[in-house]
Amino acid sequence: MNKPDSGPLSAEQARQQELLDRVLTSFQGTESPRLKQIMESLTRHLHSFVQDVRLTEQEWSAGIEFLTGVGHITDDRRQEFILLSDVLGVSMQMVTVNNVAVGDSTEATVVGPFFVENSPEIPLGGDMSFGAEGQPCWVEGIVRDTVGKPIPRARIELWEADDNGLYDVQYDDDRVAARAHLFSDEDGSYRFWGITPTPYPIPSDGPVGKMLEVVGRSPMRAPHLHFMVTAPGKRTLVTHIFVNDSDYLDKDSVFGVKESLIKDFVLQEPGTPTPDGRDLADAPWTRVKFDIVLAPAKETPATS
Repeated sequence: MNKPDSGPLSAEQARQQELLDRVLTSFQGTESPRLKQIMESLTRHLHSFVQDVRLTEQEWSAGIEFLTGVGHITDDRRQEFILLSDVLGVSMQMVTVNNVAVGDSTEATVVGPFFVENSPEIPLGGDMSFGAEGQPCWVEGIVRDTVGKPIPRARIELWEADDNGLYDVQYDDDRVAARAHLFSDEDGSYRFWGITPTPYPIPSDGPVGKMLEVVGRSPMRAPHLHFMVTAPGKRTLVTHIFVNDSDYLDKDSVFGVKESLIKDFVLQEPGTPTPDGRDLADAPWTRVKFDIVLAPAKETPATS
């Protein structure tokens, strides 16, 4: 087979490279070396993408309209850009790049679009559901460092969806439910009541949901409970725990599941005594144990 004449293509490539070089040169005056590096790399990758798929002007306009729609639906209660980052796997890639494994430290995963500052504080053994619909769940564990020393007074932020598959901020009222924070005890232990996580779809009524529909992907997330754990001198941990035996563990829409974070939420039959003596009448409940290991704050990857 004769190879196609590459003459005109080489000329086209030369024009494309000349344009790229001019754009890169425009960043030479950037004072911050890090910002210069980011802008140059971003420019190279964007130009490479356009060249790789031979993007049409109509497709570029459609992409701009899509991102505009993502911006329009974003407000102080919904972050569609984080959702887009999540479903493209970028959020998990960021987590992977920025959370170097240190000993047996607990693995991190995505923060998701529904974290909210200034959650209410609950005492040890308190109930973070605040009336959210769902099966009661007792969660307990110990917060330690990588050498096994308990960490007292670690701040543990918690949030999750209710049985309707919704977070409190997705409702039209001002409720605060299935969201709270508490502090570990002097021996590093913590405990609280929440609700047993169930599968739910990520918000699919916006541009990201429409994109998933067009490409034939499910919006479902594996059932999980969010944690954000902070302590002086320790790296902030953002993670989930996932319910074992869920149908969605291998097809989580934001690629957030890690094997070490899959836990057994053990079903307790009606009438089973609760750890704190709480009277649940004839309601079944679950319990799960999740020990948390925090990495040092300044740990950096080894260089070769």
